Amino acid sequence: MHSLPPMLPRSFYDRDTVLVAQDLLGKLLVHRSGETARIGRIVEVEAYLGPQDLAAHSSKGLTPRTRAMFGPPGHVYVYLIYGMHHCMNVVTDAPGTGTAVLLRALEPVANLAAPANGPGRLCKAMGIDKSHYGHDLCSDDLYIAEAGQAPPFSIVTRPRIGVDYAGDWAARPLRFYIEGNPHVSKK
Repeated sequence: MHSLPPMLPRSFYDRDTVLVAQDLLGKLLVHRSGETARIGRIVEVEAYLGPQDLAAHSSKGLTPRTRAMFGPPGHVYVYLIYGMHHCMNVVTDAPGTGTAVLLRALEPVANLAAPANGPGRLCKAMGIDKSHYGHDLCSDDLYIAEAGQAPPFSIVTRPRIGVDYAGDWAARPLRFYIEGNPHVSKK
């Protein structure tokens, strides 16, 4: 197996959630299983800003479901939607803040046989499920890495998708994606 890019340090995640969200764009999500590594370039994300953010799961407080969101930065919060699609979030900022970044779309880089545009498709293509709940992204089997010599890009900022129930929070510009990337879930 070729050498894989080095993972991001925990300090990358222990920062303001919006900054982490924007800085995740262009990074590589790596999931190793045996000798195979599935790799995708992160091209679309959404920021969720804690208990005051009515679109965030943490707005319901600390529950068994949201425990990982309130944990240390650099861990994974995975949940199931519609009873069948897993969604992966990266926990950010200080422990106890309940903030995270939803990974919405990947550009295939290696060993992705299925589309990864949309959070459910992303998890399916990467082999991520509830068993990854609370996973430490500073481990060698599932992590985020620098992309190396990636071309420069512009970031598009839009409201998040599918959170109309969140009142004023639904219109906040907390969705970020790489301009012109064909793998973004919705333009």
